[in-house]
Amino acid sequence: MTIPTAKPKQIAVIAGPTGSGESTITKAIIDRCPNAARLVTATTRTPRAGEEHGKDYYFFSKEDFLQKQQAGEILEVTYIENRDTYYGAYGPDLADKLAKGNIVLVNPDIVGAKFYKERYNATTIFILPGDLNELPARLRARNPEMSEEEIAKRYENAVSEVRDERSFYDYEVVNANGKLEDAVLATISILEKEGYNIHA
Repeated sequence: MTIPTAKPKQIAVIAGPTGSGESTITKAIIDRCPNAARLVTATTRTPRAGEEHGKDYYFFSKEDFLQKQQAGEILEVTYIENRDTYYGAYGPDLADKLAKGNIVLVNPDIVGAKFYKERYNATTIFILPGDLNELPARLRARNPEMSEEEIAKRYENAVSEVRDERSFYDYEVVNANGKLEDAVLATISILEKEGYNIHA
């Protein structure tokens, strides 16, 4: 498919290590800002309890995912080796939201963040947990079925992301335990300052 075009200040990146709260902050912004919408990512991981195809993620088999990538429907791809999982930007979802005039909020990893920065001049915001040591407890609370081995892998990934990737982002917002509202307001303030029309 043709990569969709976007108006200036139509795509913004809100990223962070797993468990940092980037998805929760994005949802809170969408709940109070009528013109904001979240890009729904494609993935090969198994749905968690309560997750819906097309709402939380587009869930595809590995074969389907790679076929869609070959067809140009998945615009950028990341492979998480220690989880044997693919994630990517699902082009049809992005095209639909851009056509509606939404401000599209994306929760990618560093590969996706660089893609949106280079392709769409997206403002990039990195969400930091107040304390990285809180992440395992957050992950257990979010998904009680997750194994300790999986939690350890995700914690290891998060430590390396904070160490190696945070300098790429335009802004940082700390999401400390019990301070979610502060993090949401700080993120909205950045988007407003950068000229995103999230309240239209």
